[in-house]
Amino acid sequence: MLPRFLIALRFSVLMMILCGFLYPCGITALAQTFFPWQANGSLFYSNQHQQPIGSALLGQTFNGNQYFHSRPAVNGYDAANSGGANLGANSKKLVDRISADTISYQQHFETSDEIPVDAVTASASSLDPHISLANALIQVPVVAKTRGMNPIELKSLVHRVAESSVFTETPYLNVLILNLTLDGTQVSRS
Repeated sequence: MLPRFLIALRFSVLMMILCGFLYPCGITALAQTFFPWQANGSLFYSNQHQQPIGSALLGQTFNGNQYFHSRPAVNGYDAANSGGANLGANSKKLVDRISADTISYQQHFETSDEIPVDAVTASASSLDPHISLANALIQVPVVAKTRGMNPIELKSLVHRVAESSVFTETPYLNVLILNLTLDGTQVSRS
């Protein structure tokens, strides 16, 4: 009869092989076979230089009035540093930041309308690539004016790009996809 520590050692080695090697290799093989784009980060590449220009899963900052703007991120959309600010609803620092962002948003997009929550609050991970349809529609006049576009045509484009899911009734847009569509940028997914 084997001593108990040898049984424990054999079991540990077996579990390391199963859980630390075979399972991850199997899942990786399945993902690469059936979902290669998603398994490799859902990256978009420029057709000119085959350089990655963004991921459909991660938000990024867009500067300039010719682009739709993402929601705020407390970490600058740094995927290595995901997470919120961990400030509670009663935090003066959070209230002051949201108040300042609300004023800035209203001035920048020349609106006195009610501001959608996602326009002035960060997501829990600070990596969310989506904005609400309401947020995008408020941005339409400034983007249209800067690009010399008809605002009605731009609204139509925004509605075409909008998505919805079975989990929410509120339409939303991926800002990278919206801006790439607006630019007419030819991209590839592999």
